[in-house]
Amino acid sequence: MNTAPQHVPAKPLAGWRVLVPRGGPWGDGVAATLRRQGATPVIAPLINFAPTNDQATLEQSLADLAAGRFEWLTVTSATTVDVLYAYRAVVPPQTKIAAVGETTAAALLAVGYRVDLVPEDDNSAAGMAEQLIALEPQPRDILTLRSEIAKPVLTRMLSDAGHRVRSVVAYRTVGVPVTERIAEDVRSGRINAILVTSGSVAEQVHLQFPDVPPTTLIAAIGPRTAKDARRAGLSVDVIADAQTVDALIDAVARFSLPHAADEFAPRTGALPLPRQD
Repeated sequence: MNTAPQHVPAKPLAGWRVLVPRGGPWGDGVAATLRRQGATPVIAPLINFAPTNDQATLEQSLADLAAGRFEWLTVTSATTVDVLYAYRAVVPPQTKIAAVGETTAAALLAVGYRVDLVPEDDNSAAGMAEQLIALEPQPRDILTLRSEIAKPVLTRMLSDAGHRVRSVVAYRTVGVPVTERIAEDVRSGRINAILVTSGSVAEQVHLQFPDVPPTTLIAAIGPRTAKDARRAGLSVDVIADAQTVDALIDAVARFSLPHAADEFAPRTGALPLPRQD
């Protein structure tokens, strides 16, 4: 006998069109999850990585990584995963991998890497450093790959704790212009929700979509990203209670499908109400 509640929709996002701001294996995985919920994903990569200005240092560090010269590799963004994948970087079995959060961990797993550590509470560079320091009281050789604009919080904390850290700039983050068709879909309200998965994505959403209709949900993947999004100038409507794709999509699914009323108005109108199923 089926005792499942009849008021819970099987596909709570049926009819929704959701903008996925990253491509590659990660974006494909998010799109698949959205389809299972009934939504139509619109993959529109807003950011990409450009080569570091010091490729020789990066290539030498990845060669040393493959040779087993590091006991830990720290990965602080999904974009770093893109770099590892692009270089076909080899991580030997004895080298452990720490991911800053579930989004980065999912990106690593999607392209075939494993994940040995994800911070339990604080999904940040500082949170990762604190947990690694607690886990490894003895000095270790650690490779930290970071973006050009990242603050060296992780490197500083690990070094101060006595670890031997090689900090390498892996990439520069650059914006990717969307097509005019997608820009018009956002302007007209045909995109019902925009997923914001990092501060860099938030900056591009604000830059490329200056007239987001009031009925379009801006959904942030956790409090830290929401803070970065507000700092970038976005109005955040819903925040996932955990820094995972599933939590982000579930947060959007709590709302009923918005209507296109006032779709050309400034972003000051009413948002769709939480689902009352």
